[in-house]
Amino acid sequence: MALKILIADDHKIVRDGLRHLLEDQAQYVVIGEAENGRKAVQLARKHHPDIVIMDISMPDLNGIDATHQMIAENSGVKVIALSMHSDKQYVDQMLKAGVSGYLLKDCAFEELDRALRVIAGGGIYLSPDVAGLVVQDYVGQLHEKAPEPSVAMTVREREVLQLIAEGHSTKSIANALNISVKTVETHRKNIMEKMNARSVAELTKIALREGLTTL
Repeated sequence: MALKILIADDHKIVRDGLRHLLEDQAQYVVIGEAENGRKAVQLARKHHPDIVIMDISMPDLNGIDATHQMIAENSGVKVIALSMHSDKQYVDQMLKAGVSGYLLKDCAFEELDRALRVIAGGGIYLSPDVAGLVVQDYVGQLHEKAPEPSVAMTVREREVLQLIAEGHSTKSIANALNISVKTVETHRKNIMEKMNARSVAELTKIALREGLTTL
């Protein structure tokens, strides 16, 4: 039986290329495409894919939080990150979100094919560069004092923060998340208190640091 694949990437040319390459293989069928994380979550809820190929930097809802939501709703779905980012912050966040694989966008299709087969079989696949980073980080932690835990934002606060950083107004955020303007203002206040931020500029820096958005 063919593996059902959902593609989430904000660039149409990337989605079209992936669909073409995957559907040339009899073992894959692409059941949907999403240009942002929020639509990806909706499509996963509707179509129940076996594997989601997930970009990280997407508007409206990033791939990190989209992955969190997907796996929380359906523990059977597997997610593989396909990103241009090899930075530690992105790799760490996606692994914590529960991805089963992490590939860089400059990989050949043969590597993506291999990763999909490994993940479909219940394994985990990391590209060599990413695997090296993970091992290096682990070894480094063995010799360092454990850092103080950071203040955790809720899932909704992370969504609001991303939309603020992307320049959305309070009203448009309320409409996008189907909540009241007053609730958005409360979330903004709570985020600023938790993160010790005093301005939208500082909130934007925090969103960048957390991997919620990019410049």
